[in-house]
Amino acid sequence: MIVPTYILGIESSCDDTSASVLCDGKVLSNLTANQEIHKSFGGVVPELASRAHQQNIIPVVNQAIINANIDKNQLNAIAYTRGPGLLGSLLVGSSFAKSLSMGLNVPLIEVNHMQAHLLAHFIEDCGDEKPTFPFIGVTISGGHTQIVLVKNYFEMEIIGETLDDAIGETFDKCGKMLGLPYPAG
Repeated sequence: MIVPTYILGIESSCDDTSASVLCDGKVLSNLTANQEIHKSFGGVVPELASRAHQQNIIPVVNQAIINANIDKNQLNAIAYTRGPGLLGSLLVGSSFAKSLSMGLNVPLIEVNHMQAHLLAHFIEDCGDEKPTFPFIGVTISGGHTQIVLVKNYFEMEIIGETLDDAIGETFDKCGKMLGLPYPAG
């Protein structure tokens, strides 16, 4: 009999609090609490983001486990974003993940946020065609724009990146100049 492997993933690198439960690579649940508090400031305020993560993380994780139709004691591991991201936001997610890992006595998996974007194709429910290693990947976000040689699941090499503003940050700045609403401006 094959025993299923359940992994809880926690993401808190910027302003959204997310939790997902996977079973053998298949997504059972995926929840995100968005932070509307940043709209009036026209961008993410790091201190407000970390405080909102503190309020959101327990209900989001709890609901992800409920939606996956499992008990927390069935979890085999907990994965969390260790970076890159906003320090306060990362601290909330990592502290919660480490505490839950210790309480349940299950392994903890550190995840690089940008590398996770490059490997998202390998999630079973994603529906995308899975690339063959090695491949070239491009990550574009608010804080990072990189061209990466992905050699395998665990070995990646940044072969190019922006030297100043990331494309996502530039998009936000242009949106603001054009008078577009947040998050584009």
